[in-house]
Amino acid sequence: MKKIVNPFVKHHPKDYRCFGCSPANEIGLQLEFFEDGDCIVATWEPQKRFEGYFNVLHGGVQATLLDEVAAWVVNVKCKTAGVTSSINVKYRQPIYLDGGALTIKGWVDSVNRRLATIKAQILNGEGTLMAEAEAVYFIFNEQEAKEKFYYPGIEAFYEE
Repeated sequence: MKKIVNPFVKHHPKDYRCFGCSPANEIGLQLEFFEDGDCIVATWEPQKRFEGYFNVLHGGVQATLLDEVAAWVVNVKCKTAGVTSSINVKYRQPIYLDGGALTIKGWVDSVNRRLATIKAQILNGEGTLMAEAEAVYFIFNEQEAKEKFYYPGIEAFYEE
């Protein structure tokens, strides 16, 4: 697996507070991503502050994990920026807060003009599918991505 650099931290250190991936957002998920073949992958440990029902990870947090990995798939695999057009989440099993680290992964299912369909999954430590999503992203051409969404270019996501 290859580490993906978060270029937004470097380019916008004071203003970058993404709930999903900013290390500076103390109430956020603080995800870090890796490239594994066609997939973008993160490992994340559930915390009590993200509880829904007793000892269960809140469904909205699960949806956020899936949407966040999908966004990084767009950034790295589609080589542009995009915004979520729709996301359909299927919760397969409860994710218990004391169940250990989770693996979140996503990959491109298809790209059709300005829409990218991304598949994403949350797996527990044993590799059991806990939740999955199909996210459709409206994607931008590179110039528009750079101007409106601060997309730094694909090279910024990799170590020099």
